[in-house]
Amino acid sequence: MAGDPPIATGVTRRRRRLTDQETEQRMLQAAVDQVNSAGLTVSLEHISFEDVIRDAGVSRSAVYRRWPYKDLFFSDLLKELARGTSPAIVEEDPEARRAVDRTILDRVDWLRTPSLRVALAAEILRHGAPVELRTFLHSPEWRTYLALHATFLSLPEGELRGEVQAALTESERNVTAGLAAAYERVASLLGLRMRPELASGFETLATLANAMVRGLVVMAPTTPALSEETIQADLFGAPAPAEWTLPALALGALAASFLEADPDVVFDDDRIAEVRRALARGE
Repeated sequence: MAGDPPIATGVTRRRRRLTDQETEQRMLQAAVDQVNSAGLTVSLEHISFEDVIRDAGVSRSAVYRRWPYKDLFFSDLLKELARGTSPAIVEEDPEARRAVDRTILDRVDWLRTPSLRVALAAEILRHGAPVELRTFLHSPEWRTYLALHATFLSLPEGELRGEVQAALTESERNVTAGLAAAYERVASLLGLRMRPELASGFETLATLANAMVRGLVVMAPTTPALSEETIQADLFGAPAPAEWTLPALALGALAASFLEADPDVVFDDDRIAEVRRALARGE
C-alpha cells in the first residue's frame, strides 16, 4: 500500500557482522590463496596485508582487533601453511590409485611367479613416478609446502620457529602415514613383505620415498635430465625391457631393496580372482 514503508532488499539490508573466528579463518584462507598463487619465498614480504583484508572481505577494524600488528598475522600464516592441511597434500589422489589398479590388472598373471611380484611393484612405480613428479612440480600447494621447509630454516630461534617446526613435524607425520598405508595396501595385494633382515616398516620406506621425490622436485627445474632422460633396460626381474625415467628407476630400486615375495603367499586361480574382485571394489 502507498503508506507502507519499503521492504529491505538484499542491497539495503545490513550484512551480518562476522565473528572474530570467521574473520580469522577468512584472512588466513585469503593469505594462503595468495601464497599459492604468487609462490612462497624465504619471507612473506611479497604478500600485502591490505590485499589480504580486501580478498577476505572482512572489516579492517576486526582484523586489527585480532592482529594489532601485521607481523603477528604473518606468524599465524606461517603456522597455518606448516599444518599442510590442503587436500592436495593430505588426500590420496583417486586417479593415481586407479592407475595403480590398472597396472596390476594388466599384469595380474605376474603374481603367479614370486620373482615377478617385485617386478610388478617396480612396474607400478615405472608408470607412476613421472606422473607424481609432474604433480609435485605443477601443484601450487605442494610448491608452497616444500618451500616452507626452506623458509623455516631462515626463522630465528624462538617461539615462532618452535611452533612452525612442531606443525611441520605433525604434517610430515600425516603425509608419511598416508603414503605408508598406500604402499602397504599394494604390497598386500601383490603378496609382498618387507625384508625381515632390514627390521623396518612401511613408514621407513614411505619416508625415504617421500624424501627422494622431494629432492627430485627441487632439482628437476635446473636438471632437465631428471624428467626427460630415459633408460631402456630389463630391470628388477621384469620379463622384458622397458623404458625407465630416472625418478622411476630411483623409486623402483628403493622398493626392490625393501620388498620381497612373501613365501607364505601362493597365487592360484582363486587368489587371482580375489585380487581382481578387490581391485574392482576399490579396496
